Formats: sequence, C-alpha cells, structure tokens
Amino acid sequence: MLLKTNSFLVKATLLLSSSLTVMAGATIAPALPAMRDHFAATPNADYWVRLVLTAPALFIALGAPLVGTLIDRFGRKPLLAIAVLLYGLAGTSGAVLNNLGLILVGRVLLGLSVAGIMTTATALIADYYIGAVRAQFLGFQAAFMGLGGVLFLSLGGFLADVNWRMPFLIYLLALLILPLVVFVLPEPNQAADAPNSGIDGTDVFPWQVVALTYGAAFLSQIVFYLIPVQLPFYLKQLVNANASQSGLAIALATLFSAGSAIAYKQIKTRLSYMGIYAIAFLSMAVGYLVIGVSPTYAMVLVGLAIAGTGLGLLMPNMNVCLTSVTPGSLRGRVLGGLTTAFFLGQFVSPILSQPLSGAVGLDVTYRLAGGLMVAMGAVALGLGWRWW
Repeated sequence: MLLKTNSFLVKATLLLSSSLTVMAGATIAPALPAMRDHFAATPNADYWVRLVLTAPALFIALGAPLVGTLIDRFGRKPLLAIAVLLYGLAGTSGAVLNNLGLILVGRVLLGLSVAGIMTTATALIADYYIGAVRAQFLGFQAAFMGLGGVLFLSLGGFLADVNWRMPFLIYLLALLILPLVVFVLPEPNQAADAPNSGIDGTDVFPWQVVALTYGAAFLSQIVFYLIPVQLPFYLKQLVNANASQSGLAIALATLFSAGSAIAYKQIKTRLSYMGIYAIAFLSMAVGYLVIGVSPTYAMVLVGLAIAGTGLGLLMPNMNVCLTSVTPGSLRGRVLGGLTTAFFLGQFVSPILSQPLSGAVGLDVTYRLAGGLMVAMGAVALGLGWRWW
C-alpha cells in the first residue's frame, strides 16, 4: 500500500475531504443576521436561526459513534463516498428552501455527512501512515481544515452581503471532490496494518488517555464556537460590522490556526502532548481575553489571531495521541468518539452562551471563556509531569 498511499492524489483527496468538515456549520455564520431578519416573523427567530448554524454539530456528535463502528466493521471508503455526496446535496438545500424547519432538516443531514467524512478521513490517515509521517500528515489535515475555513468563511461573508442564501452554495464543492474519493483512495488492509496499530502492539484500551482527550475536546469546542456563533453579533454591536467584515474576522482565526497546525510536527519533537495542550489552552485564553476587552475591530483581530494559533495545535495533538495509543481494530470507534466530543461541544456552545451573553454581555462572555482556558492550561501544566 505504501506506493499508493504516498501518491499526490491520495494525499490531496484526504486533505480536500478533511477541509469540508470542521467549519461546515460555520460557513453560513456571516449570513446569520440577515437570515434572522428574513425570518423575523417566525417565533423565537433568534434561537432557531442560531440552531441552523449549530444543528449539524449535534448530529455529527450523534452520528460519529455509529460511523466509527461501521468503518471498523465494513471498511472506510464506501462510507466516505456516501458522506461526501450527502454533504453536497444536504448542504446546498438551504439555498432553495423557503421554510426554516426544512432548512433545519437539511442541516441535520449535513451533520450526519460531516460525521462520516471527519471520522473516516482521519481513520484513513492513521491507517495509511505511521510515526512521524502520521504526525506530520495529521498536522496538514488540521491545517487544511483551517484553510477550508478561511476560504469558506471569507467567501461566505462576501456572498452573504449579496443574499443570505448564497453561502449555502459553497457546499457544492463536495461534489467536485467525490470522484477523487471514488477513484483514487485505496481501501486499507486492516489485517496488514494491525501490527502497527497501537503504541505498544497490544489491544489494551487506554481509558485514561481517551477520557482526558474527549474532555479537552468538549470544553475547548464550547469556547471555540463562541467565535462563529457570537462574533458577527459582537462585531455588529461593537463597530456595526457588515457580513463580509465578520467573515474575514472569523477566517483570520482559522488562518492562524492553519499556520500552527502545519508546524505541529516540529513542535511535537520538542514538547510532550501535555506541553502542547498547555500552550494551546493558554494561547486561546490570551486571545479570548483580548477579544473581550477590545474597543476596536483591529484589536479583535489581534485576539482572534492569538486564539487561532492555540486552536490549531489542539486537533493534531488529539488525533496523533489517540491514534498512537489505540489498537487499529478500535481506531474508528475511538476517533468517532472524539468527533462526538468535538461537535457536542460546538452544539452546546450557543445553548450556554446565549443566556450568558444576554445576562452579562458578549464582552464579559468572551472574558469568562478566556478564564476557562486559563484553568485548562493550568490543569495541563499540572498533569504534564505525569503523562506523555
């Protein structure tokens, strides 16, 4: 399999597929204020419009464990192809539907497709590559997710200034990737890969590592999703920003995230997993605190850049750690669980932040999020002497 999986087309297909995932829900974030105005007559429009953004996260969380089980049992490639097709069709549906409830159904299907893409693409990377090559490629994967966010959110902001429906058309890009998935990716030989599946060659399940990683993923995503969900409203309140300004601001965070993810392999050679967690959490803490005290658009951008730099280290660190200690026979299920923790945090984020921001204001909400990241950074520093 070595020659096949080292080909440019295989690597490009994995990276392009991965770029569809993390910011799938947030692609339409710049359109939220205009969508809310369009559906103003709908009861609780503020709540339902935000749910359009975050509903995919809930169904990614619900679907990922099933996806993990299915790909461990039946193989990776067929499910990935189905998921990419569904992504393109369900994601685009919001461009033509006139009922908020039906748009939500499309977002539910989008979430299920992302569960399939994210879990399967990461499992394929772990199947194809080992050691330092795997660490480097998982860093590239996180970077492409960030660059996908830059592209989708920037484009989404400009399209939202034309019409709130236009950002939904961005999801059609998945249909261009589908032929590559079908004709380029090889199905891994699980039996052949088994000896390299775990860090010690055993099938002992690393409960402590998995539980700690899932918890970190859940809490960090609650904090991260304050950016796509609340930032357009915060910037509108702060400087009367338009949709394209909001899209560019959110994209800046993902651009810096991509930069730090690309550097992950080099950072990992010098630091432990816990050391990287500490740097990531404390960077996010500083960034969110800056956002929370910013009087200007430019200062918010500085905070987003700092927070994004920390965020970019989290996903490759989690993926490399889990795929290094998990037996290959359980890899899909463990990565499915990580996807669940990841996106459950995104779904819970607005449920917690909306009443909180209503009570204390968005600026204080960002400061409180920074405080939570300080606490998580301190925990990582405290555990660093024991683990990894």
